[in-house]
Amino acid sequence: MTGLGAESSDLLHHLLLDRAIKVVIVVLALGILALGMTVIWRRAGRANKRLD
Repeated sequence: MTGLGAESSDLLHHLLLDRAIKVVIVVLALGILALGMTVIWRRAGRANKRLD
């Protein structure tokens, strides 16, 4: 029975690690998206000021 418990523990560890990796990827992607939007927003703001 210890083999079955160890397999279940390994599977749980693998699933939690997989979930953590996916969360980190999503957070990094959102950070890069926010940075890109900020840069575009600032450059668009400068272009609007030049037209005035």
